[in-house]
Amino acid sequence: MIVSKCPLRVSLVGGSTDLQEFIDKHGIGSVISFPTNLYTYITINKNISSDNWIVNYSKSERVNSPDKIENDIAREVIKYFNLPPIAMTFNCDIPSSGSGLASSSSYLISAISAACKFKNINYSQADIAKLAIQLERKFNQLTGYQDTYGCALGGLKQLIFYPDYVLQKNISSKVLNNYKIYLIPTGISRSSTKILSSLDISKSFPLLQLVDEFHDNINNEKQFFEIFNKAWNRKKLTSNLIMNDEIFKLEKKLLSTYNIKGIKLCGAGGGGYFLVFSKDNIKEGKLISIDNKGVQTWKI
Repeated sequence: MIVSKCPLRVSLVGGSTDLQEFIDKHGIGSVISFPTNLYTYITINKNISSDNWIVNYSKSERVNSPDKIENDIAREVIKYFNLPPIAMTFNCDIPSSGSGLASSSSYLISAISAACKFKNINYSQADIAKLAIQLERKFNQLTGYQDTYGCALGGLKQLIFYPDYVLQKNISSKVLNNYKIYLIPTGISRSSTKILSSLDISKSFPLLQLVDEFHDNINNEKQFFEIFNKAWNRKKLTSNLIMNDEIFKLEKKLLSTYNIKGIKLCGAGGGGYFLVFSKDNIKEGKLISIDNKGVQTWKI
């Protein structure tokens, strides 16, 4: 049996500058993000009892051809690596669909890493992230670069996206060590594709400038949160689908109930989880921390 796990990621600043449309226009995009201690899991077992491929997730599939697999991730990975009849199972630490935590990319990276182990192929984490973009764009043309690299590579980092390569800069922040980091569910699952389709990319350029400012002040507590919150307010301007009345009321309630230094919606917005920094004990939230290892895979 092969077992692979990959972190879910959160981005701090720069989201939407990693989209292909933005990079094509400006020649560069950049995000500061980190993978969390919440994971997706893929297990692969060789199916020796039949010639069927079995895929278990929120539903169970049993088919006699990879082309018939409905699960996009399983289908594309099995076809790319020419995997024989196997059983592939999906699991996650939290409800992840429509979460804004890059669960699709995380699952895909877990699946690629597991397939590499199954086939005895030696791919680096960066190789896996690059391949994940290639495969994900077969079923989601709007996927950006930050999700695959943000999940696959461990640690707090700045990712700089150029038209032909991605640069990773590992960074550290003592500010993050001084605060509790929470994920707080909005109770709303949404389609990131719908929100990304609605983005006004021309309004995203200020976010690119804020990434550099944030990087330069990563250890200055006052500037850290001023820039973080400014970037979130800027992000809201890029689409009218990022916020709605229900999310606005929840954000307002959290800010009035707790001493919160920084708050934003994860991912494209529109629902999913709030990312929150506070020293308070927030009963609605799930405490998270930074994963420093990225995707990992074992043969058991």
